[in-house]
Amino acid sequence: MLDKTIIIGGGVGGLFLAALLNFTNITILEKNSSLGKKLLASGGGKCNITNENISFKKDLLKYYLGNKNFINQIISNLSYLEVLEFFKPLKFEKVKNSQFFCKTGSKSVLNHLKSNITNPKIYLNTEVFDVEKNDDIFKIYTNNGNFECKNLIVASGGLSCQNLGVSDIGYKIASKFGHEISTLNPALVGFSVQKDEFWFKKISGVCFSAKAKILQNNKVLSGDLLFTHRGISGPLMMNASLFWQKGKISINFLPNFDFDKFKNSKKQITSILPLPKSFIKEFLKISNLEDKQFFRLSNLEFQTLKKLQNYEFSPAGNFGYNKAEITKGGIKTDFIDENCQSKLVKNLYFIGEVLDVGGMIGGFNIHFAFACAKAVSKALTQ
Repeated sequence: MLDKTIIIGGGVGGLFLAALLNFTNITILEKNSSLGKKLLASGGGKCNITNENISFKKDLLKYYLGNKNFINQIISNLSYLEVLEFFKPLKFEKVKNSQFFCKTGSKSVLNHLKSNITNPKIYLNTEVFDVEKNDDIFKIYTNNGNFECKNLIVASGGLSCQNLGVSDIGYKIASKFGHEISTLNPALVGFSVQKDEFWFKKISGVCFSAKAKILQNNKVLSGDLLFTHRGISGPLMMNASLFWQKGKISINFLPNFDFDKFKNSKKQITSILPLPKSFIKEFLKISNLEDKQFFRLSNLEFQTLKKLQNYEFSPAGNFGYNKAEITKGGIKTDFIDENCQSKLVKNLYFIGEVLDVGGMIGGFNIHFAFACAKAVSKALTQ
Protein backbone atom coordinates (compact mmCIF):
# COMPACT_ATOMS: atom_id res chain seq x y z
CA MET A 1 0.00 0.00 0.00
CA LEU A 2 1.28 3.45 -0.91
CA ASP A 3 1.44 5.91 1.99
CA LYS A 4 1.17 9.59 1.23
CA THR A 5 3.76 10.56 3.84
CA ILE A 6 6.26 8.55 5.85
CA ILE A 7 8.29 9.97 8.71
CA ILE A 8 11.46 8.16 9.69
CA GLY A 9 11.88 8.81 13.40
CA GLY A 10 9.37 9.10 16.21
CA GLY A 11 11.20 11.78 18.13
CA VAL A 12 10.25 15.35 18.89
CA GLY A 13 10.45 16.64 15.29
CA GLY A 14 8.65 13.70 13.71
CA LEU A 15 5.85 13.73 16.27
CA PHE A 16 5.32 17.49 16.04
CA LEU A 17 5.15 17.22 12.25
CA ALA A 18 2.63 14.37 12.44
CA ALA A 19 0.52 16.47 14.80
CA LEU A 20 0.60 19.45 12.43
CA LEU A 21 -0.20 17.43 9.32
CA ASN A 22 -3.14 15.46 10.70
CA PHE A 23 -3.23 13.28 7.59
CA THR A 24 -5.07 9.99 7.87
CA ASN A 25 -2.52 8.47 5.51
CA ILE A 26 0.67 9.11 7.47
CA THR A 27 3.12 6.54 8.79
CA ILE A 28 5.83 6.83 11.43
CA LEU A 29 8.72 4.37 11.44
CA GLU A 30 10.54 4.23 14.78
CA LYS A 31 13.60 2.11 15.49
CA ASN A 32 13.00 1.94 19.24
CA SER A 33 10.33 0.12 21.22
CA SER A 34 8.69 3.42 22.19
CA LEU A 35 8.35 6.98 20.89
CA GLY A 36 10.19 10.07 22.10
CA LYS A 37 12.92 8.46 24.19
CA LYS A 38 15.25 11.44 23.89
CA LEU A 39 12.39 13.86 24.55
CA LEU A 40 11.67 12.09 27.85
CA ALA A 41 15.26 12.63 28.95
CA SER A 42 15.48 16.30 27.92
CA GLY A 43 15.75 19.04 30.50
CA GLY A 44 16.41 16.54 33.24
CA GLY A 45 12.99 15.00 32.62
CA LYS A 46 11.22 18.38 32.63
CA CYS A 47 11.57 19.00 28.89
CA ASN A 48 12.58 22.58 28.10
CA ILE A 49 10.60 22.92 24.87
CA THR A 50 11.49 26.45 23.78
CA ASN A 51 13.24 29.66 24.82
CA GLU A 52 12.06 33.25 25.07
CA ASN A 53 15.22 34.42 23.30
CA ILE A 54 14.27 32.62 20.09
CA SER A 55 13.25 35.15 17.46
CA PHE A 56 14.21 35.50 13.81
CA LYS A 57 14.61 39.22 14.54
CA LYS A 58 17.55 38.52 16.86
CA ASP A 59 21.09 37.41 16.07
CA LEU A 60 20.40 33.70 16.31
CA LEU A 61 24.08 32.83 15.89
CA LYS A 62 24.42 33.88 19.52
CA TYR A 63 22.56 30.65 20.33
CA TYR A 64 23.04 28.46 17.24
CA LEU A 65 25.88 27.09 15.16
CA GLY A 66 25.16 26.85 11.44
CA ASN A 67 24.28 28.88 8.37
CA LYS A 68 22.73 32.15 9.54
CA ASN A 69 20.31 32.60 6.64
CA PHE A 70 19.05 29.03 6.85
CA ILE A 71 18.55 29.21 10.61
CA ASN A 72 16.67 32.51 10.27
CA GLN A 73 14.43 31.07 7.55
CA ILE A 74 13.52 28.04 9.65
CA ILE A 75 13.05 29.87 12.95
CA SER A 76 10.80 32.45 11.23
CA ASN A 77 8.20 29.69 10.84
CA LEU A 78 7.53 29.39 14.55
CA SER A 79 7.73 31.72 17.55
CA TYR A 80 8.23 30.54 21.10
CA LEU A 81 4.71 31.83 21.86
CA GLU A 82 3.27 29.50 19.21
CA VAL A 83 5.03 26.57 20.84
CA LEU A 84 3.60 27.50 24.23
CA GLU A 85 0.15 27.87 22.65
CA PHE A 86 0.36 24.36 21.18
CA PHE A 87 1.17 22.97 24.60
CA LYS A 88 -1.30 25.26 26.37
CA PRO A 89 -3.10 22.43 28.25
CA LEU A 90 0.19 21.74 30.05
CA LYS A 91 1.70 23.94 32.72
CA PHE A 92 5.11 25.46 32.07
CA GLU A 93 7.29 27.62 34.26
CA LYS A 94 9.92 30.02 33.00
CA VAL A 95 13.29 29.57 34.65
CA LYS A 96 16.69 31.24 34.23
CA ASN A 97 17.86 31.98 30.69
CA SER A 98 14.21 32.21 29.60
CA GLN A 99 13.71 28.46 29.40
CA PHE A 100 10.30 26.83 29.75
CA PHE A 101 10.03 23.61 31.76
CA CYS A 102 6.93 21.44 32.01
CA LYS A 103 5.77 21.23 35.64
CA THR A 104 4.34 17.76 35.13
CA GLY A 105 7.42 16.45 33.34
CA SER A 106 8.46 15.46 29.83
CA LYS A 107 6.07 12.50 29.76
CA SER A 108 3.19 14.97 29.68
CA VAL A 109 4.79 16.71 26.69
CA LEU A 110 5.16 13.41 24.87
CA ASN A 111 1.57 12.37 25.63
CA HIS A 112 0.27 15.74 24.41
CA LEU A 113 2.14 15.33 21.12
CA LYS A 114 0.78 11.82 20.62
CA SER A 115 -2.77 12.90 21.48
CA ASN A 116 -2.66 15.49 18.68
CA ILE A 117 -1.83 12.98 15.96
CA THR A 118 -4.92 11.81 14.09
CA ASN A 119 -5.13 8.11 13.16
CA PRO A 120 -1.41 7.51 12.90
CA LYS A 121 0.12 4.31 11.64
CA ILE A 122 3.08 3.84 13.96
CA TYR A 123 5.55 1.00 13.49
CA LEU A 124 7.82 0.52 16.52
CA ASN A 125 10.96 -1.63 16.54
CA THR A 126 11.24 -0.81 12.84
CA GLU A 127 14.76 -0.04 11.69
CA VAL A 128 15.28 1.48 8.26
CA PHE A 129 18.14 -0.07 6.30
CA ASP A 130 17.88 1.64 2.93
CA VAL A 131 15.80 3.98 0.77
CA GLU A 132 15.37 4.03 -3.00
CA LYS A 133 13.37 6.29 -5.29
CA ASN A 134 11.78 5.13 -8.53
CA ASP A 135 9.94 7.80 -10.50
CA ASP A 136 8.02 9.68 -7.80
CA ILE A 137 7.83 6.86 -5.25
CA PHE A 138 10.18 6.24 -2.34
CA LYS A 139 10.71 2.65 -1.26
CA ILE A 140 11.87 2.17 2.33
CA TYR A 141 13.49 -1.12 3.32
CA THR A 142 13.20 -2.11 6.99
CA ASN A 143 13.46 -5.14 9.28
CA ASN A 144 9.66 -4.98 9.46
CA GLY A 145 8.90 -5.15 5.75
CA ASN A 146 9.05 -2.58 2.98
CA PHE A 147 7.10 0.66 2.72
CA GLU A 148 6.32 3.05 -0.12
CA CYS A 149 5.38 6.72 -0.06
CA LYS A 150 5.23 9.93 -2.04
CA ASN A 151 6.68 12.23 0.65
CA LEU A 152 9.56 11.07 2.83
CA ILE A 153 10.61 13.01 5.92
CA VAL A 154 13.83 12.03 7.66
CA ALA A 155 13.62 12.95 11.34
CA SER A 156 15.97 10.29 12.64
CA GLY A 157 18.14 12.54 14.80
CA GLY A 158 21.89 12.38 15.32
CA LEU A 159 24.36 10.17 17.17
CA SER A 160 24.08 11.69 20.65
CA CYS A 161 22.64 9.89 23.68
CA GLN A 162 23.60 6.51 22.27
CA ASN A 163 22.05 4.63 25.17
CA LEU A 164 18.65 5.78 23.87
CA GLY A 165 18.91 3.83 20.63
CA VAL A 166 20.16 6.33 18.06
CA SER A 167 20.62 5.80 14.33
CA ASP A 168 22.86 7.12 11.57
CA ILE A 169 20.31 6.29 8.86
CA GLY A 170 19.56 9.96 8.18
CA TYR A 171 23.14 10.63 7.16
CA LYS A 172 23.21 7.46 5.05
CA ILE A 173 20.05 8.44 3.17
CA ALA A 174 21.35 11.96 2.58
CA SER A 175 24.69 10.68 1.30
CA LYS A 176 23.04 8.16 -0.99
CA PHE A 177 21.07 10.91 -2.70
CA GLY A 178 24.11 13.16 -3.15
CA HIS A 179 24.00 15.45 -0.11
CA GLU A 180 27.24 16.38 1.62
CA ILE A 181 27.69 15.76 5.35
CA SER A 182 29.85 18.07 7.44
CA THR A 183 32.08 16.52 10.10
CA LEU A 184 30.11 14.94 12.94
CA ASN A 185 31.14 15.50 16.57
CA PRO A 186 29.56 15.21 20.02
CA ALA A 187 28.27 18.57 21.31
CA LEU A 188 26.66 19.94 24.46
CA VAL A 189 29.05 17.70 26.33
CA GLY A 190 31.77 18.07 28.96
CA PHE A 191 35.51 18.27 28.25
CA SER A 192 38.18 15.80 29.24
CA VAL A 193 41.42 17.49 30.30
CA GLN A 194 45.16 17.23 29.85
CA LYS A 195 47.67 16.62 32.64
CA ASP A 196 47.95 20.29 33.67
CA GLU A 197 44.25 20.30 34.52
CA PHE A 198 44.09 16.96 36.35
CA TRP A 199 43.48 19.06 39.48
CA PHE A 200 39.94 19.61 38.12
CA LYS A 201 39.23 15.95 38.88
CA LYS A 202 40.20 16.39 42.54
CA ILE A 203 37.31 18.80 43.09
CA SER A 204 34.64 16.70 41.38
CA GLY A 205 31.18 17.97 42.28
CA VAL A 206 32.17 21.61 42.75
CA CYS A 207 29.89 23.94 40.79
CA PHE A 208 29.65 27.72 40.38
CA SER A 209 28.99 30.44 37.79
CA ALA A 210 31.73 31.69 35.48
CA LYS A 211 32.46 33.02 32.01
CA ALA A 212 34.38 31.40 29.18
CA LYS A 213 35.97 32.60 25.96
CA ILE A 214 36.91 30.32 23.06
CA LEU A 215 40.14 31.86 21.82
CA GLN A 216 39.87 30.45 18.29
CA ASN A 217 36.69 32.44 17.49
CA ASN A 218 36.33 34.84 20.47
CA LYS A 219 32.95 33.32 21.40
CA VAL A 220 32.06 34.44 24.93
CA LEU A 221 29.66 32.44 27.10
CA SER A 222 28.30 32.59 30.64
CA GLY A 223 26.79 29.99 32.92
CA ASP A 224 27.45 27.36 35.55
CA LEU A 225 30.43 25.05 35.31
CA LEU A 226 30.84 21.72 37.06
CA PHE A 227 34.05 19.88 37.83
CA THR A 228 33.81 16.12 37.37
CA HIS A 229 35.94 13.01 37.80
CA ARG A 230 36.58 13.16 34.04
CA GLY A 231 37.25 16.89 33.65
CA ILE A 232 34.95 19.88 33.41
CA SER A 233 31.29 20.15 32.42
CA GLY A 234 28.13 22.04 33.40
CA PRO A 235 26.01 24.23 31.09
CA LEU A 236 28.88 26.67 30.46
CA MET A 237 31.32 24.05 29.20
CA MET A 238 28.61 22.08 27.40
CA ASN A 239 27.67 25.18 25.43
CA ALA A 240 31.36 25.85 24.81
CA SER A 241 31.66 22.39 23.25
CA LEU A 242 29.21 23.47 20.55
CA PHE A 243 31.46 26.30 19.37
CA TRP A 244 34.92 24.86 20.21
CA GLN A 245 36.92 23.05 17.53
CA LYS A 246 40.50 23.24 18.73
CA GLY A 247 42.87 25.38 20.75
CA LYS A 248 42.46 27.02 24.12
CA ILE A 249 39.50 28.11 26.21
CA SER A 250 39.90 30.92 28.72
CA ILE A 251 37.78 30.70 31.87
CA ASN A 252 37.02 33.69 34.08
CA PHE A 253 36.25 32.05 37.43
CA LEU A 254 35.61 35.49 39.00
CA PRO A 255 33.75 37.59 36.41
CA ASN A 256 32.40 40.09 38.95
CA PHE A 257 35.40 40.40 41.26
CA ASP A 258 37.80 43.35 41.50
CA PHE A 259 41.17 42.17 42.81
CA ASP A 260 42.57 45.68 43.20
CA LYS A 261 39.96 46.57 45.83
CA PHE A 262 41.45 43.97 48.16
CA LYS A 263 45.15 44.58 47.54
CA ASN A 264 45.66 45.93 51.05
CA SER A 265 43.28 43.59 52.84
CA LYS A 266 44.48 41.68 55.91
CA LYS A 267 42.06 38.82 55.20
CA GLN A 268 43.23 35.45 53.92
CA ILE A 269 42.83 34.55 50.26
CA THR A 270 40.28 31.83 51.04
CA SER A 271 38.23 34.35 53.04
CA ILE A 272 38.13 36.99 50.34
CA LEU A 273 37.62 35.12 47.09
CA PRO A 274 33.89 34.33 46.52
CA LEU A 275 34.59 30.78 45.37
CA PRO A 276 34.20 27.34 46.95
CA LYS A 277 37.07 26.83 49.40
CA SER A 278 37.96 23.42 47.98
CA PHE A 279 38.45 25.04 44.57
CA ILE A 280 40.61 27.87 45.95
CA LYS A 281 42.80 25.50 47.95
CA GLU A 282 43.42 23.28 44.92
CA PHE A 283 44.21 26.28 42.73
CA LEU A 284 46.65 27.62 45.34
CA LYS A 285 48.29 24.22 45.53
CA ILE A 286 48.92 23.88 41.78
CA SER A 287 50.05 27.54 41.65
CA ASN A 288 52.53 27.07 44.55
CA LEU A 289 50.79 29.79 46.56
CA GLU A 290 50.14 29.92 50.28
CA ASP A 291 46.78 30.92 51.72
CA LYS A 292 48.07 34.19 53.11
CA GLN A 293 46.73 37.68 53.78
CA PHE A 294 46.16 39.64 50.60
CA PHE A 295 48.45 42.52 51.52
CA ARG A 296 51.35 40.08 51.99
CA LEU A 297 51.20 38.89 48.41
CA SER A 298 54.18 39.80 46.25
CA ASN A 299 53.44 41.35 42.87
CA LEU A 300 54.22 38.03 41.16
CA GLU A 301 51.91 36.14 43.55
CA PHE A 302 49.19 38.73 43.02
CA GLN A 303 49.42 38.33 39.24
CA THR A 304 49.37 34.55 39.59
CA LEU A 305 46.17 34.80 41.62
CA LYS A 306 44.62 37.08 39.01
CA LYS A 307 44.94 34.23 36.51
CA LEU A 308 41.65 33.10 38.01
CA GLN A 309 40.09 35.66 35.67
CA ASN A 310 41.94 34.36 32.62
CA TYR A 311 42.68 30.68 33.17
CA GLU A 312 43.59 29.14 29.82
CA PHE A 313 43.44 25.43 29.08
CA SER A 314 43.34 23.18 26.03
CA PRO A 315 40.75 20.40 26.25
CA ALA A 316 42.05 16.90 25.63
CA GLY A 317 38.72 15.98 24.06
CA ASN A 318 35.16 15.49 25.26
CA PHE A 319 33.05 12.89 27.06
CA GLY A 320 31.79 11.39 23.79
CA TYR A 321 28.43 10.69 22.19
CA ASN A 322 27.07 8.75 25.19
CA LYS A 323 27.16 11.93 27.27
CA ALA A 324 26.50 14.43 24.47
CA GLU A 325 23.06 16.00 24.15
CA ILE A 326 23.34 16.69 20.41
CA THR A 327 25.46 15.95 17.36
CA LYS A 328 27.41 18.85 15.90
CA GLY A 329 27.61 18.83 12.10
CA GLY A 330 25.29 16.98 9.76
CA ILE A 331 23.64 17.38 6.37
CA LYS A 332 24.91 20.61 4.86
CA THR A 333 22.08 23.13 4.61
CA ASP A 334 23.36 24.29 1.19
CA PHE A 335 21.45 21.26 -0.11
CA ILE A 336 18.21 22.05 1.79
CA ASP A 337 15.60 24.71 0.94
CA GLU A 338 13.52 26.92 3.24
CA ASN A 339 10.92 24.13 3.57
CA CYS A 340 13.56 21.62 4.68
CA GLN A 341 13.15 19.89 1.31
CA SER A 342 16.17 18.54 -0.49
CA LYS A 343 17.26 20.67 -3.44
CA LEU A 344 18.44 17.49 -5.11
CA VAL A 345 15.48 15.15 -4.59
CA LYS A 346 11.87 16.29 -4.77
CA ASN A 347 9.62 15.37 -1.81
CA LEU A 348 12.56 14.32 0.35
CA TYR A 349 12.78 16.33 3.58
CA PHE A 350 15.27 16.43 6.46
CA ILE A 351 14.43 17.97 9.83
CA GLY A 352 16.00 18.49 13.25
CA GLU A 353 19.31 17.23 14.55
CA VAL A 354 20.26 15.41 11.34
CA LEU A 355 20.90 18.83 9.77
CA ASP A 356 24.08 20.85 10.20
CA VAL A 357 22.53 23.14 12.82
CA GLY A 358 23.15 22.95 16.54
CA GLY A 359 21.77 25.03 19.38
CA MET A 360 22.82 25.80 22.92
CA ILE A 361 21.30 24.23 26.02
CA GLY A 362 17.94 25.72 26.95
CA GLY A 363 15.27 24.58 24.52
CA PHE A 364 17.00 25.82 21.36
CA ASN A 365 17.35 22.40 19.73
CA ILE A 366 13.84 21.19 20.45
CA HIS A 367 12.47 24.49 19.13
CA PHE A 368 14.56 24.14 15.97
CA ALA A 369 13.11 20.66 15.39
CA PHE A 370 9.60 22.09 15.91
CA ALA A 371 10.31 24.94 13.47
CA CYS A 372 11.61 22.48 10.85
CA ALA A 373 8.43 20.45 11.25
CA LYS A 374 6.34 23.60 10.81
CA ALA A 375 8.19 24.42 7.58
CA VAL A 376 7.55 20.93 6.18
CA SER A 377 3.89 21.00 7.22
CA LYS A 378 3.40 24.26 5.30
CA ALA A 379 4.98 22.79 2.20
CA LEU A 380 2.92 19.60 2.32
CA THR A 381 -0.41 21.33 2.92
CA GLN A 382 -0.12 24.02 0.24
